[in-house]
Amino acid sequence: MAKVVCFGEIMLRLAPPGYLRFEQAAALEVVYGGGEANVCVALANFGVDTALVTRVPENPIGQSAVNEMRRYGVDTRWMLRGGERLGIYFLEKGASQRPSKVVYDRKLSAISTSKREDFDWEKIFAGATWFHFTGITPALGENVAECVLDACQAAKAAGLTVSCDLNFRKNLWTSEKAGKTMARFMPYVDVCIANEEDADKVFGIKAHNTDVTSASLSHEGYKDVAKQLTDRFGFKSVAITLRGSISASDNTWAAMLYTGGEHYFSREYPVHIVDRVGGGDSFAGGLIYGMLNNMGAQDTLEFAVANSCLKHSVEGDHNHVTLAEVKALMAGDASGRVQR
Repeated sequence: MAKVVCFGEIMLRLAPPGYLRFEQAAALEVVYGGGEANVCVALANFGVDTALVTRVPENPIGQSAVNEMRRYGVDTRWMLRGGERLGIYFLEKGASQRPSKVVYDRKLSAISTSKREDFDWEKIFAGATWFHFTGITPALGENVAECVLDACQAAKAAGLTVSCDLNFRKNLWTSEKAGKTMARFMPYVDVCIANEEDADKVFGIKAHNTDVTSASLSHEGYKDVAKQLTDRFGFKSVAITLRGSISASDNTWAAMLYTGGEHYFSREYPVHIVDRVGGGDSFAGGLIYGMLNNMGAQDTLEFAVANSCLKHSVEGDHNHVTLAEVKALMAGDASGRVQR
């Protein structure tokens, strides 16, 4: 049976109810999540064995994060205890022409103070088939970047497939620092995942004739981006999500997959957003699921896009949809009619 291991930070999300602004909020709603944690939950939801590797403080908040992963069937044995605090992010959900806002409070979080000797990758990868990480994890500090490099090297030595979502965060590091650091991991990566801007922000590879703010996305431009990434780093597959931003409430959503020298484009969905956090992670989870199950390039892409499309309708960081729901959307049922 396939087993997917993900390495990254799990965070406490605090958000005003509904679409209230920070200054309006008398209370904040609690959610736990993070890029790799969201991928673990998405895959576990489809019956895939997953394990999250991270570090959380030995206090009730850290334990609550562990309990959240257990709740959804994620293996928590490698959620190590140590450090002083769990990272926090505050989310103010946008609407219409008002964008969402994220404020990070993650300095000196448990995982950011991790050391290379904390993780026994040979034991962690025993029996695993796939390793996934994002560009957020090495951005937490040079010490964490070294942990990521160790993980990538150990994963390849153990014969695992390695996937990376570039996931550039300007609040965590500069493009220059991201490019230099991420380039160290790329020789070990088989499947590279990016959004419409990541390749530009991290590696300076820009899609021509594209303006995401006006929902103008060029297929030819992204074909070129995927080919340049593959030529530079030797990836087996490159997947790029294509989000057209009409407003904070309404987007278009599609993706492209470049593999075996061929380009595949998915169906494009109009999306009315309930909660967009974790949409890219749901795409990554769907892509990994499709590849693990040998769905073929086009069906794998359609599955990943349908899965992430549905996530935009689900509150919280995690995706809570069924295989049947994803396959129904893949088959063309986008009506949203009541199921009785």
